[in-house]
Amino acid sequence: MTSAAPRIKVGIVGGTGYTGVELLRLLSQHPNAQLTAITSRKEDGMPVADMFPNLRGRVDLRFQTPETAGLEQCDVVFFATPHGVAMSQAQNLLQHGVRIIDLAADFRLQDTQVFQQWYKMPHACPDILKQSVYGLVELNRQKIAGAQVVGNPGCYPTTMLLGLAPLLEGGRKLVDTTHIIADCKSGVSGAGRKAEVSTLFSEASDNFKAYGVAGHRHHPEVAEQLQILAGQPVGLTFVPHLVPMIRGMFSTIYARILPEALDTDFQALYEQRYGTEEFVDVMPAGSLPETRSVRASNHLRIALHRPGGGDQLVILVAQDNLVKGASGQAVQNMNLMFGLPESAGLTQVAVLP
Repeated sequence: MTSAAPRIKVGIVGGTGYTGVELLRLLSQHPNAQLTAITSRKEDGMPVADMFPNLRGRVDLRFQTPETAGLEQCDVVFFATPHGVAMSQAQNLLQHGVRIIDLAADFRLQDTQVFQQWYKMPHACPDILKQSVYGLVELNRQKIAGAQVVGNPGCYPTTMLLGLAPLLEGGRKLVDTTHIIADCKSGVSGAGRKAEVSTLFSEASDNFKAYGVAGHRHHPEVAEQLQILAGQPVGLTFVPHLVPMIRGMFSTIYARILPEALDTDFQALYEQRYGTEEFVDVMPAGSLPETRSVRASNHLRIALHRPGGGDQLVILVAQDNLVKGASGQAVQNMNLMFGLPESAGLTQVAVLP
């Protein structure tokens, strides 16, 4: 698409949360996107820039209700909403030729029984779900390009799946797939923009804790995708932690190398797998990625370690949970769906300090 081509008319449902404002930040600078509608029932009529002053002079829209926003006139609609909202509106939008990118879980899990178990609601449109595509670009690029509905991956799953994919793809027998450990940490923005005691400043600051140890709703999503990659079930222990920072995500993944794979050059394997990926950076062997090296950017950085040259492979993965872990990845999906360069609107350099 050239600069003279018509812009993509973009609607955002649920624009008052952190992923919503991140979509607005990214799309307001996108060379081929035209922000057309932004919805919020509670804030109907309020100028977007009144709620988010960083968008003054960039976004002149007002929040509208979904019924009055004219979403059917858009080319693509992003759902930055709680689980269950996108699937309730998907049928109507698809009938009007609108493409859908959902940042919640409605179109991530193909098993509707598992979805109902974890999200405590029946799936409203299993027929549409069957046609949807899991939106992790580095794994499903071709399918996403032709998709009408994309389920944007969760933030934790993005780090785990990209961290493990080179080891499992194509039925490779490199690591023990029965016992992989993912020790993951996220900034407080991952909990969403809501009033909750556990995320109050006095509760989250100067503190560090695990949560969801008995079971986290991202686990079945990761398990489903790992099974697709490996061609068999993968045993995963996933423990998330809350870190006292606003944004950022860091996953440390442990995989035991099989005896017959001890001579494998894992650094070369990862560099070859992601060598042409614009947003996945395989750092030099022994590097230590930091969350601030990806803050506000769409990059994900991976580093590999093999302590003592033994059979334990340690994979370090860092990303911004609101960008590559959510809204940036959603824009990357939109670019593919409309035949644009994947990097369109996503070339921001990470913010330091």
